[in-house]
Order: sequence, then structure tokens, then C-alpha cells
Amino acid sequence: MKNRVDIYTRLSDEDRYKKNKSDDSESIANQKSMLLKYALEQGWEVINVYSDDDYSGADSNRPQFQKLLKDCENGVVDIVLCKTQSRFSRDMEVVERYIHNKFIEWGVRFVSIVDNADTANKGNKKSRQINGLVNEWYLEDLSDNIRNSLQNRREDGLFLGSFAPYGYIKDPDNKNKLLIDPIAAEIVREIFNLYKSGVGYYNIATTLNKRGILTPSNYKKENGSKYVCGKARFKEKTKWSQDTIAKILRNEVYIGNLVQGVKTYVSYKNHKSYIKPKNEWTYSYGTHEPIIDMETWNMVQSKFKSRTRASRTTGEVYLLSKKVYCKDCGSVFNRQVYRTKEGNVPYMKCKGVKLANRVCSNRESIRCEKLEKIILDELNKQLDLYYNVDELERLYVLQKKSLNSSSLLKKETLNNEKQMLQEKIDKKNEHYKALYEDKLEGIITQEDFIMFREKFLNEIEEYKKRIKIIDEELKSLKSKEENVESSREVFEKYRHINKLTKEIVDEFVDVVKIGKINKEDNSRDIDIHLNIINLD
Repeated sequence: MKNRVDIYTRLSDEDRYKKNKSDDSESIANQKSMLLKYALEQGWEVINVYSDDDYSGADSNRPQFQKLLKDCENGVVDIVLCKTQSRFSRDMEVVERYIHNKFIEWGVRFVSIVDNADTANKGNKKSRQINGLVNEWYLEDLSDNIRNSLQNRREDGLFLGSFAPYGYIKDPDNKNKLLIDPIAAEIVREIFNLYKSGVGYYNIATTLNKRGILTPSNYKKENGSKYVCGKARFKEKTKWSQDTIAKILRNEVYIGNLVQGVKTYVSYKNHKSYIKPKNEWTYSYGTHEPIIDMETWNMVQSKFKSRTRASRTTGEVYLLSKKVYCKDCGSVFNRQVYRTKEGNVPYMKCKGVKLANRVCSNRESIRCEKLEKIILDELNKQLDLYYNVDELERLYVLQKKSLNSSSLLKKETLNNEKQMLQEKIDKKNEHYKALYEDKLEGIITQEDFIMFREKFLNEIEEYKKRIKIIDEELKSLKSKEENVESSREVFEKYRHINKLTKEIVDEFVDVVKIGKINKEDNSRDIDIHLNIINLD
């Protein structure tokens, strides 16, 4: 009776992008031809030929591979034939589980003809295990190289996402560059403007749904994209949600920046993803045309710090909500109302007074009308100072000149250091590639390669940590410069304010701190901290 054989072939990108790209000996067709010829020479009967194209050797969920294993378990075949053991799997755990355990249990022989692996020959078990280990090292090295390559491309400011963010499309001439999509960009601007004017997530989402505006996922599909929303039901159109609005409002892509490398996998063998610490994300600035101007962006981001619920009766958010805090205990001052014969009188009082776990002696309330008047007077005072040309020259212009001269020197120093570190990383990567080629050609041993690799990777990691610190310092300097410019823009929007609105408060006011009433003169410390440059 002839031995029954299942032939298995596999090809993936890890094989296509090998050192000699013109080498076609690994193709599926050539693998089949070689294996069929070998089986015929041995007098074996070929039952099935299974092929997995574009599947990694680390992936054990390959569809044809699973059929092969089913044949083995059901006793359909006597021999599994591959070109090399790595075609079967590059995962050492899979090799041990099946070739050295399950196949023996099922009475199946494993043969690979190039590397002479044969489970009928007990003497070459160790060589099979060494091959398995080398194959796994290869996958690990490949994974590291791919990760390093992707990280370098992110740091170069190239967009690497599969799909462009809502509001953008990929440049047809350069898939790593984003272009504005005029239709979706208008919806993005509307979302930012609505939130800036005091409309919350829920009401924005409701407004868009009522108007029949397509959600980002539906919009992409309507325009021919293969994008599929993971949370969407099959063939059902999704609705705008509060989460979608929140993500758009926080996405720096809309001011021309890219934030990438947020998620990663546990390892090349475990594809469970997780979110990396924020300090490990890759930030690239000014990579494409922004949809949202910096003034709008800064206002929206500052509103997150003071985000509050809207009134149940009016649907509006009080203009000083989450802006006023106790100078004594740090608790927020809440808005409340007490009734009089003349009508309701709104006031604010420290929340810490009523907390069971906190004792606050700042027990006196302050009328909302009075506090709003104090803030309004302070803002108009700042505006008067700004429009006083002499004060402007003395306080504003000199401050900007001082900031520019010092930050320019610091930026130049930091950028020079960053360039030097990047050059060192590039050199280390070149050395690493040369070292890897030496290992493949047998010039150095696997043990020496591992030792040198660890040294290179550790040094590269240290350089990258320093680059991240430099990027944060540059970001901080840029923020200070923008604060000077944004202050001018805010001042120049107003000459005199007659009435406070939530938008005006969010533009000007960072936080208000209220102290206790002085019993001797009935005075009270009220500190107003501004988002803009204080011209006093």
C-alpha cells in the first residue's frame, strides 16, 4: 500500500522581500513542482496539495494549514511533505506541538526535503529543533526590523494609516500624505464651532443625525472605501455618537499634526493590541494642511478642562461652570439658586463645605451677578491696557522679543542635538543590517549576533528616549510662542466687552479662585487667572 501524502506550500511577504529579490525558487508553483516530483520518485500517493499564499509562518490560523492538520488528525494521510520546515511553521511552539508530538500521536510522518527534516529519522530531531529555533529568531529579527522601519517612517512625518481620517483623503500621488476632503472638512469645522459655542457632544450628534449627515464610516463607504466600522451592525448605517464627536474634537490631525504609533501588538506571535504610554507616541508637526485654526483648537481644548453638564431646564451650560474654585480647600464652586419674593437669585458656593470627607471654612457664597461683574471689569481693564500703545510697547512687544530671542537659541540647540542623535541611529541601523547579513553568511555565530544586537538596540533606544524629550521641549517652546500670538488675536477681537458669554469666558479665563471673607473689612480675595498674557 502506497504512503498517502499531503503536500503543503506557503509563501508570504517575509519570503518575497528576501535578500535576493530575483530569486523565484520560493514561489508556490515551484514549491509544488519540486514536492510533486519528489513524491513521485518516492512512490508516494499525493492525496491533497494545500497552499497558503500571503500568510506568515508565525500565523497558525492559516486556512489551508488547518485543513492539513484536520487530515492528519482524521488519519487521511501518512506523510506531510514540505520544501523546508519553515514552510510548515516558523513558530517553535507550533513545531514542537505538531511535528514532535501530535504527528507522532496520529502516526503521521513529517518530511521536508531541502533541510532534510524527517521524523522517521530519530537522529535528526535535534537538528529539526535547531532549525525551528533559527526560524523563530528570523521572525523575531524580521519583526524588529519592520517595527524599526515603520517607526522611522512615522518620525519622518509620513501617514501610515490604512484609511485617511475623516475630513481628509490620501494623496493619489503619495499615499503617505493627506489632502483635505472639502465636504467632510466642512462637517469637522461645524463640529468644532458648535462645541466652541457651548453645544455639548450629545446635542452635536443629535443635530447631525437629524440632518442625515453620514457618519465617518458611512461616508467612507459611500465614497468607495473598504473601511468597516467594527461596532456597526451588518448592512446597517451607523449614527453619530458622543464618542465619535469627542474623538474628532481631540484629534490633532485637524491642526496639521500626526499622532501615530498609539497602539502596538504584544509581540510578533501575539497580535493582541494595546495602547502604548502617551510618552511613546510619535508626534509629527505641520505634515499637512490643517482644517481647524489654532485659535479654535486652543479654545476647544481649554473647554475640556472645564467640561460640565448642561442645565436640565434650559439645556445651557453656565458660563462660569468649572471655572471657579475655592482658594481654601480647592473644591469647585457650584452654581445654586435661592428663591426670594423678587424672584430666583443665582449664587455660587464651595462644594467642599458639604463634603463629608472635607471640612472647609470658606462657607460664604457669592452672587453670580457680582462675580460676573468683577470678571468683566478685569477683562475690560486688560483690554484698555492692550489698546494703550505705550503699555503695549512696554509690556507686550518687549515680552515677545525676549521670548523670541531666548527660544530661538534654545530651539537651534535642541534641533542640532536631535539631528546628531538621528544620525547616530541611522549609523547603528546600518551596522545592524550589516551584522545581520554577516550572520546569514556565517561570518559570525548566532550567539555573537544576539549579543551585538542587544547592544545596538539598547543604544538606539537610549537615543530615541532623548529625542522624545527634545520633541517635548520643542513642543513646549512652540506652545509659549503660540500663547503670545494667540493673546494678540484674542485681544484684537474685542475693544470693550459689555456682557460676558461662555465663549468670551473660555477665551480669556483659565480659573478663578475665591478666598474667605475677611470679617474686619468684609473684603474677599478673588484671583482671576487668564489664558492670555496678563498686561499688569
